[in-house]
Amino acid sequence: MISGYVQRRELAKARKLFDELPERDIVSWNLMISGYISCRGSRYIEEGRNLFDNMLERDCVSWNTMISGYARIGRMDEALGLFNSMPERSVVSWNAMITGFLHNGNVERAIEFFERMPERDAASFSALVSGLIQNGELDKAAKVLTEHCNKDEGREDLVHAYNTLIAGYGQRGRIEEARHLFDQIPFSPDGGKEGNERFERNVVSWNSMIMCYVKAGDIASARELFDLMTERDTFSWNTMISGYVHWSNMEEASELFSKMPNPDTLSWNSMISGFMEIGSLKLANDFFERMPQKNLVSWNSMIAGYEKNEDYKGAVKFFSQMLLEGEKPDRHTLSSVLSVSTGLVDLHLGMQIHQLVSKTVIPDVPINNALITMYSRCGEINWARSIFDEVRLQKNVISWNAMIGGYASHGFSEQALELFKLMKRLKVRPTYITFISVLNACAHAGLVEEGRKQFKSMYSEFGIDPQVEHFAALVDVVCRHGQLEEAMDLINRMPCEPDTAVWGALLGACRVHHNVELAQVAAEALMRLEPESSAPYVLLYNLYADMGQWDNAAELRMMMEKIRSESNRGIVGLILRVLMMVLH
Repeated sequence: MISGYVQRRELAKARKLFDELPERDIVSWNLMISGYISCRGSRYIEEGRNLFDNMLERDCVSWNTMISGYARIGRMDEALGLFNSMPERSVVSWNAMITGFLHNGNVERAIEFFERMPERDAASFSALVSGLIQNGELDKAAKVLTEHCNKDEGREDLVHAYNTLIAGYGQRGRIEEARHLFDQIPFSPDGGKEGNERFERNVVSWNSMIMCYVKAGDIASARELFDLMTERDTFSWNTMISGYVHWSNMEEASELFSKMPNPDTLSWNSMISGFMEIGSLKLANDFFERMPQKNLVSWNSMIAGYEKNEDYKGAVKFFSQMLLEGEKPDRHTLSSVLSVSTGLVDLHLGMQIHQLVSKTVIPDVPINNALITMYSRCGEINWARSIFDEVRLQKNVISWNAMIGGYASHGFSEQALELFKLMKRLKVRPTYITFISVLNACAHAGLVEEGRKQFKSMYSEFGIDPQVEHFAALVDVVCRHGQLEEAMDLINRMPCEPDTAVWGALLGACRVHHNVELAQVAAEALMRLEPESSAPYVLLYNLYADMGQWDNAAELRMMMEKIRSESNRGIVGLILRVLMMVLH
């Protein structure tokens, strides 16, 4: 009974039962002490210590429990005092001290205790190696292994420490050192059925090294090791499949999946995510339908995949099916469906999901950001701001970007710029997306000097290199003020290739300000970038008409008709010939 209460952290009930016991054995005392030690807070450890001090007799478990409790909360002096007072220490006592020192960053003392240990077990090596890795001391961990692998303790259990260090090297991208360590572990092709007195590679060793290669993007080396394995577990297969999926090599992933003896739910979900990532919705759907057992991740992968591929109706269909089959949505589900509402600009759907959020989950930052974006996109900018203000401390830079972008896209330039000032005052570092919205706000408000100032501060103050979207917004700013020559100069000085947004802003402004010469330059660039679009022809034609250049307008119209009559084959070459005739 006491054990059950302790496991459920119902310490008041456990203590009441303990106090009512007519006779208490050492197991009861240890259970009660471990219950207090497992809870956070100095009050609990003091209760545990009081019990410990009142014990008539103690065993090694009693001492080790108290030492571990003090070590876990950083009170190493008290842990050391108990350790030194122990009548008899076990290997667990030493391990507890080593773990405590490492947990509190005292690497040298941990190594000192390890060296002093009269005997060690597998946990000793694993505790030291993993603790050194957590403290960033990989080279010291390697030294420990090198010095001890040939001693008496170099039994087969040493492989656990080697595996831990291989994984540690992999996490820090030190693949060559990981492979060197892997190669140091003896390998018996027969699976190590003989000579078990010495450590050998096990399946975890292979999996750890394969994972190192996968994380580094060296899929070929990972596959080479995978093919050499004499024994594979589910983790081996899933690691290799996930590597192919991560690099969008779904052909190899499918080939491997088809050979996997017993794919688990993670295997199926990886394949679904991979197909969604490359836009193969039909194949993802096929795998989903064939899954023997679906879980929430399976449904979320399908809904998120349809949303990312902008098949919003498909996402809604799967969400409805999910609810009908009794699967309860979580934050990831609801965040995806809110993004679907944004894509559809469907306020009614968005509000329904908002109600579902309120009833089923505690909104986190991603959900609040999705709500702000949804209401902004659907034109309910005040509701978006209300949520933005309510979340207070639960904001990140995406929250700020969503709100500033919402104001900018709906023409509320003043509010967008004021919010940006507040963002900087609160020391929230803007991103390149923030500046796209800020520059768009300047363009809508005709704030040329403010636009130039913000563009400059982007790289001078925040070290953000301007992207093509920033140049497009700045070109729009200066064009709206009629400064077309400056806009053209800006385009010529761009470090990246101008896109359709850049040339479109210039061409639109050329019509407003009747600049035929630059309009022809912009139109030619647009026609090269989007040869099948009629927009530049129409804008240029209207400009010719506005300026009374009826011959050019008529000739352009004739060429447009000719283009329409041509087949798609050779259309780019034809358009360029037309440009040479009309514009020059």
